[in-house]
Amino acid sequence: MMKVLSKHLFYPLWDAKDKSERLREWKRLEQQQWWSREKLEAYQKERLADLVRYAAEKSPYYRELLNNLDAGANDPDLRAFERIPVTTKYDIRNNLDQFISDDYRKDELVQAKTGGSTGVSLQLFFDERCQEFRNAAQLLADRWAGWDLGVKKASVWGNPPVPVGLKQTLRLHLLDRTIYLDTMDLNPDSMGAFVQRWRKEKPGAVFGHAHSIYIFAKYLTEAGITDLRPKGIVATSMMLLGHEREVIEQAFDCKVTNRYGCEEVGLIACECEEHQGMHLNIPHVYVEFLDANNQPVKPGEPGKIVVTDLNNRAMPLIRYRVEDVGVYSDRKCACGRGLPILERLEGRVADFLKLPGGGQVAGISLVERTLTKVPGVEQMQLVQESLAELQINRVKGPEYDDQTDANLISALREVFDEQVALTIRDVPSIPQEASGKYRFSICKV
Repeated sequence: MMKVLSKHLFYPLWDAKDKSERLREWKRLEQQQWWSREKLEAYQKERLADLVRYAAEKSPYYRELLNNLDAGANDPDLRAFERIPVTTKYDIRNNLDQFISDDYRKDELVQAKTGGSTGVSLQLFFDERCQEFRNAAQLLADRWAGWDLGVKKASVWGNPPVPVGLKQTLRLHLLDRTIYLDTMDLNPDSMGAFVQRWRKEKPGAVFGHAHSIYIFAKYLTEAGITDLRPKGIVATSMMLLGHEREVIEQAFDCKVTNRYGCEEVGLIACECEEHQGMHLNIPHVYVEFLDANNQPVKPGEPGKIVVTDLNNRAMPLIRYRVEDVGVYSDRKCACGRGLPILERLEGRVADFLKLPGGGQVAGISLVERTLTKVPGVEQMQLVQESLAELQINRVKGPEYDDQTDANLISALREVFDEQVALTIRDVPSIPQEASGKYRFSICKV
């Protein structure tokens, strides 16, 4: 009954009370996902040109940057747009007030802050309409995963929100309908208590950090718990490794939906029910994949991900480098949606480890390959202190024996030659960041 009331009564009434565009935009997105690629891209470019024109007039930072470029307006091939310099985290941090549009006041905007996992924390601002559009895109992606409006969620998340006041309490029970497993305190007791609450509350979908869901799934498997059966699982906030996906899907008997986004621009891409790459959210973001010289890479080649947020007018972000590396594809998905494909993520820029000869390797991919190749390693983290030193934080697994560490070194020697000192540090667990996320590859060079 609560599920039906939440979907058909509480959601519409709450949006009407707040004069929100969330549900209206969600319904538009439900239709747009089935448009042809050509129609979607035309709509995206129209929104892009409008956003650039607005930023050139209203954002002090972009006004100075864009007025001499004639970028965006009457630019069907985006040649002028591609001459706009890439915006970095340092640009935002050092010029924050200049990014805010003349039409808005900071104290009236929605505020957020990134955790600074790549070394630079950011203060961010959004207008209400932008926030509503982002929530609408999340609703669409949630439905791809098997969730629907009104269905209760199990959230595996760090620092879960505590409702303050009547309005937040009502929203939690009538709309959000979420139970939390705090990833800052994952242990057998807390996970056991969460299982008991799950059995009582019966959530229909799971959301959370990819690795945290994996830890919970491992607990379920080892404890022989087989009665938690959601209709959808969404892994987000960090890369979903292949072996983690297998463990999660086996523990819950449910497919995992991989999702990619960031605090700065919201949802960037998400898997559909085919689970063959992630659909780019092109009605809301314009995404580029660039090489070291900020030139477009070809489909199938890894590139730095650069995003323009088409929703946020309060604090426009144009050609913003999110510090991630990904590979896009020009293939069509079997689902029939016109949304293009992000084939895979290869990690954050800061997670790429450097080789003495001048090359680099995707640390997260190296960790995944090593974990699947070497028995006896439960978790590992690579920390590069210098070109000549790599520290391996290793957590022993059930199959650990006197050959495990030798095999681990041997596997890493396939990438790092004898110039690099490989040091194994035995640790009980991989530490979390303040956000509850995990980093498995850290380059300090």
